Amino acid sequence: MSKLSHLDEKGAARMVDVSAKGPTEREAVAEAIMTLSADALSALAEGTVPKGDALAVARVAGIMAAKKTADLIPLCHPLPLSAVNVELELVQDTASVVIRATVKTVAKTGVEMEALTAVTIAALALYDMVKAIDKSATIEGVRLISKSGGKSGGFRVPENTGSKASDTPRPTRQQAGVLMDAAAAGSPRKPGAGREAFRAFMLANRLRASAWASEAGVSPSQIYAYLTGRVHALPTEVVEKLARAARVRPEDIFR
Repeated sequence: MSKLSHLDEKGAARMVDVSAKGPTEREAVAEAIMTLSADALSALAEGTVPKGDALAVARVAGIMAAKKTADLIPLCHPLPLSAVNVELELVQDTASVVIRATVKTVAKTGVEMEALTAVTIAALALYDMVKAIDKSATIEGVRLISKSGGKSGGFRVPENTGSKASDTPRPTRQQAGVLMDAAAAGSPRKPGAGREAFRAFMLANRLRASAWASEAGVSPSQIYAYLTGRVHALPTEVVEKLARAARVRPEDIFR
């Protein structure tokens, strides 16, 4: 017998039978990140996008998508949603828009897919609104941030990627490389100093995270995770690649 609830005894896909479950309060939060040009970000901030109110359109698109999730994802259950909230935050330092959706219901199954669908469609709608200004805008970092309710209980994405929230963080290969917050200078620095220096380096050199990462051959999500504090270290190999792309020494990025 299959251990996966979406597969039957023969391995065929099926909708999970939740008849025996009782309805409980459930909530899920998901996130997506769009990176775009300075011109596109300014147009969003000033409300001068040619197609109109881009943020409002993206917000409504995300809400509508959450309600249509069962029509888009084959094995999802149609759910009576009690609340859908979609927020879009403009982040000047990284030329990005952080899209976050919170979905609630009282039902027999969770709303993780509804939250993920909401941020994904909101991001696509936002791209449609700004593509006349910036066709190179990218969508990434779609992920579940947290969920509550149901038999499996709560979940929250760990602050340090690759570690369990209940464990003492142990450096992974990605985290163990270099934490330039303390390594760039020979003396101790206040927490976050390296991150602020990294951000200042990007601003001084007019580096967009997506373009810089692409030239360096690394994932933009690693830069965003560091800038937003989701991880406290950049891997050594990532720093070296970014430095080569910027034509500086690795330590110069954190001065």
